[in-house]
Amino acid sequence: MTAAEDPRAELLRLRSSIDNIDAALIFMLAERFRATQQVGQLKAEHEMPASDPGREEQQVARLKALAEDAHLDPEFAEKWFNFVVAEVIRHHTEAAEGR
Repeated sequence: MTAAEDPRAELLRLRSSIDNIDAALIFMLAERFRATQQVGQLKAEHEMPASDPGREEQQVARLKALAEDAHLDPEFAEKWFNFVVAEVIRHHTEAAEGR
């Protein structure tokens, strides 16, 4: 029986790929949060609001279009973005309070 014929081997191969993608996502999110922390510091130093609804709206539209191009559910992309932005705003608010 070849690896292609063995469903367990195929399952292990697919799970290994998923594990690698998960690891890449974690490192990408960490990089994103490093950048947003810098934005938060800049906003705090200049007494700018933690939230930017106009920017967030533009980003939702952009990410939904990207999701469609990638054959990913655009609503899922929007939910993911809103989840991330809520955490970013929390960080920005903490930075402003720590001025």
